[in-house]
Amino acid sequence: MNLPAVIFGRTGLSVTQLGMGGFPFGGVNEVQGWNPFTLEGRAQAVATIRHALQSGITYFDTAPGYGDGNSESIYGEALEGVTASYTLATKCPWANVGAAEVIASVEASLKRLRRETVDVVQFHGGMFTESDARHILEDGPLDGLDRLREQGKIRFLGFTCEEPFTALPLIASGAFDVVQLRYNLLNHQAAEHALPKASAANIGIAVMRPMTSGILPRILRDLAPEWLAARDPYDVCLRFVLSDPRVHTALVGARWPHEVDRNIQIAAGFASHFDLSQVPLRTAGIYQEDDRRWAG
Repeated sequence: MNLPAVIFGRTGLSVTQLGMGGFPFGGVNEVQGWNPFTLEGRAQAVATIRHALQSGITYFDTAPGYGDGNSESIYGEALEGVTASYTLATKCPWANVGAAEVIASVEASLKRLRRETVDVVQFHGGMFTESDARHILEDGPLDGLDRLREQGKIRFLGFTCEEPFTALPLIASGAFDVVQLRYNLLNHQAAEHALPKASAANIGIAVMRPMTSGILPRILRDLAPEWLAARDPYDVCLRFVLSDPRVHTALVGARWPHEVDRNIQIAAGFASHFDLSQVPLRTAGIYQEDDRRWAG
């Protein structure tokens, strides 16, 4: 199945609307028999990444914080020598560090990734205060990434954000080519501010936690088990994110090839004329839309 691809904002990169997150390669899930720190688990992780690439996924995301570099080293092994076109993104710290620490972190990532350059490096963030944003922009972290870009070791600069409202100062700075936002069926606040601002600035927009990190199925298991019996919640979650045209790529973690195949089947088979960005965000807007439909 062919995955839809789009231009990743002002980076000019072509990326598939379904990307692959890297946390599973740095986390253990014993009850599911998943441990990427063992030889067997590592081999499985490498095979899964290669399967994703062979199946058409072209955007891969990782971080040094995923298993203390384990995810990066697995990506390095899996993608070494690959000639197919793909985009690789990783992350670096920003809190309580300056340019030197940022540079050291990225250079260590490059060694684990077995590369001389990486496409995207993002400040690994959850939420940002105003002073956090000033620190990033004025106290050295951004300077560190700029120096690395000048040296050709990274191509594009980005940041990640769990609480999207706090991303606004960094988006407005004009310093970043890419932003990765938490956006899903349960946490859709990004639609109110960060998504429109980033889209207007032609920033490449990746989405973390599109499947709600497994939270929605757990809610449904207790509150509405009949929903689980009738419809795959992961299907609904991914369709929700892909229905927003401002989103370029949704990052979904996968441990085994069959999980990759399931995600691709949803994304490649999804075609909708529904535009999530046009859904009203306030009760008054819902009333007005209902009235317009009734009058029409």
